[in-house]
This record gives sequence, C-alpha cells and structure tokens, in this order.
Amino acid sequence: MTSLILASQSPRRRQLLEQVGLTFTVKPSSTEEIFDKNMNPEDLVQKLAREKAADVFQQFPEAVVLGSDTVVAADGEVLGKPKDDADAKNMLRMLSGRTHQVHTGAVILSKGRETSFAETVNVTFYPLTETEIDTYIQSREPEDKAGSYGIQGLGAVFVKRIEGDYFSVVGLPVAGVVRALKEHGLG
Repeated sequence: MTSLILASQSPRRRQLLEQVGLTFTVKPSSTEEIFDKNMNPEDLVQKLAREKAADVFQQFPEAVVLGSDTVVAADGEVLGKPKDDADAKNMLRMLSGRTHQVHTGAVILSKGRETSFAETVNVTFYPLTETEIDTYIQSREPEDKAGSYGIQGLGAVFVKRIEGDYFSVVGLPVAGVVRALKEHGLG
C-alpha cells in the first residue's frame, strides 16, 4: 500500500491530518525557504510547497508526498515568519484593524502525478493596542507563524472576521488536500 508522507515539521499541519483520520509519517524537508518578492503570493506558496514535497519525494519515490506553505500578505507585501520580536511587532501593527490575506499552498506528488493548488482567505483584525501586541509577543506564539500570529491559539482574540477556509489559515486546506489525495490513490 502507498504511504503518505507530510514534508513539514509543522505541528498544526500534523494535527489537521490526524483530525481527519489520515495515516501518515512526517519527514520534514531540508530545503531553505527563499521568498521571491516578485512572485504573487499564491504562486509563491505553491512554489515553496512544491520544493518541500520534491525534496522529500526524491528520497521516497514510491510514496505520496504532501508539501505545504503559508504566507500572509498585506498591502502587497508578503509576511513570512518573523525574524525577531521587533519584526513580529511590526507585522502585528501592520495587520491591526485591517483586512489581510492568508495564502496557503499545497502540493501532492506521487509517481507520475502532481496536484498543486492554493487557497486565499481574507482575515480582518480588530485594532490592536501596543499592550496587546507586546503581551502576545511575550507569549512566544508569534515566533514560528507566518504574519506573526496563530489563529488557532492566543491570536484568535485578534480576529474579527474571516472569509474563506479557516483550516487554510491554520496552515493546511485540509478538505482540498483530502480530495486531492483520492486522485493519488489515498483516502
């Protein structure tokens, strides 16, 4: 039987796949994420997801490999994971009281087949105070999150509204992935 490999170390992606009852192994990709500022965010997340999946697929060519990546975009600027607390603070200030986009790409590779897609979700934040931002940064939650927040954690209190797939904001368009996995003989 063909096995599924998640090419990501994200605990959120792992939890989402477990939530829908999929059996898989985790083999994080060793590729370095390089953001091409000239690419539109939907193409960028698919490119990054493809690079992760391809890296792992080379090692396990008989498996079905899932790669995924998420970025936040505001005013045309792509926001990845913050470099440090100051970067996180700047991102959260930028998102405060405004609508931004969360783009999550997924790529599934199997022998002779590739499926690639991206989901875009509009997320609107309440206006944030400096104290709210500082307290959130002190929680350490922003450290490994695109756009410096996690909707599934403490960052949930910032979110006034979302338009689109909640799970894509968490880090994986799980319904689309499950449907695509069927095309690769899984599920």
